[in-house]
Amino acid sequence: MDIGEVAKLSGLPASTLRFYEQKGLIRSSGRHGLRRQFNEQVLQQLALISLACQVGFSLDDVGQMFQRADGEIDRQLLRDKAAELNGQIRRLTRMRDGLLHAAECQAPSHFECPNFLRILKLAGRRPRAGKNSAPST
Repeated sequence: MDIGEVAKLSGLPASTLRFYEQKGLIRSSGRHGLRRQFNEQVLQQLALISLACQVGFSLDDVGQMFQRADGEIDRQLLRDKAAELNGQIRRLTRMRDGLLHAAECQAPSHFECPNFLRILKLAGRRPRAGKNSAPST
């Protein structure tokens, strides 16, 4: 299958396919004239790259996934990302619940609502150093 067919079937521009090939994420099987040729397995690889990016893996992470000689994906890398997503889900759930409470609160002022004040107190805490923490000013 040539690069044009892969681009059409995957919905990705040929420039992205060339970039992925340059990064070692996909491999062409050769050329027909000037056009890169790919086997049909490349569509599965592209779907995996898309899924990985949607859940927050970087392209470098994806490259790591593809480094195993047996072709398998590093399961610990998947477990670690799942744990990270669970943390994000818990934080987002608390934020959603706080916003819904603030929207429906019957107190005369949000600043008179003990629940809203608790939410503000939690929101005002600095995140722990590490991933996703803002630099101090």
